[in-house]
Amino acid sequence: MQINVLGSAAGGGFPQWNCNCTNCQGVRNGTLNATARTQSSIALSDDGTDFVLCNASPDIARQIAATPALNKTGALRGTAIGAIILTDSQIDHSAGLLSLREGCPHQVWCTPEVHDDLTQGFPVFTMLTHWNGGLVHHAITPGEPFSVAVCPALTFTAIPLLSNAPPYSQYRGKPLPGHNVALFIEDTRSGKTLLYAPGLGEPDSELLGWMKKADCLLIDGTLWHDNELAATGVGSNTGKDMGHLALAEEQGLIALLASMPAARKILIHINNTNPILDADSAERQALTQLGIEVSWDGMRIDL
Repeated sequence: MQINVLGSAAGGGFPQWNCNCTNCQGVRNGTLNATARTQSSIALSDDGTDFVLCNASPDIARQIAATPALNKTGALRGTAIGAIILTDSQIDHSAGLLSLREGCPHQVWCTPEVHDDLTQGFPVFTMLTHWNGGLVHHAITPGEPFSVAVCPALTFTAIPLLSNAPPYSQYRGKPLPGHNVALFIEDTRSGKTLLYAPGLGEPDSELLGWMKKADCLLIDGTLWHDNELAATGVGSNTGKDMGHLALAEEQGLIALLASMPAARKILIHINNTNPILDADSAERQALTQLGIEVSWDGMRIDL
């Protein structure tokens, strides 16, 4: 299984276009040992030729241009992306579908709850029907394995997450189980497995069971502290408000990841305020000592 990290930042990217926090200023003026990042998405392949896109960030056109493997050689128009899977209906994971309109129709897998949000509150499915048939919806049922034709050696299983629905959704603050899912992906040839969860509010016993089975964890690293936005002066929402479990809380993600047997533990969906973006920070060093990696745009993982 080949995993390409197309974007590793949370919504807004890094630096965020309207933010002058210490991190964003530092990466702009070169005083911070950090690299710019686009909004989170990954591409998976079982042969290095055809790919499944997991989440379509607003930066998807830029991400495709920066990833030679996604260029479909020999075709007048097209990419190597043959299927799209959405883990939620957040803007930073679905707005990129609009940028892919010239390539419609696209085969899109998501839960009924995500499809409902994307046909009502943010009606991407409805809007794109005017472009060559738009988006063809394939329903995901959490817990039931499924595969896609372009990467037949990969089996996907969606696992419900305790998180939140998008701010525009009528279910904000009262999400249904299908509003946020992790993906457990198995390469049926090698038996190697990946758990991809770019949004994670609170782990439950079901998710913990899947995490323990994964060879690689590609997990939400949005915030270092739950009150990080307020502490840096850029907002008032806590991580819990947004549906993200902070890394450094007493029962946060660092403690959870440290207890997991996975050979690789990698953070993705990192907010622009998070101190781990600075490679010289004490927080980054603490992660390194625990064997926890921080993903970057262009990172490739082979399982």
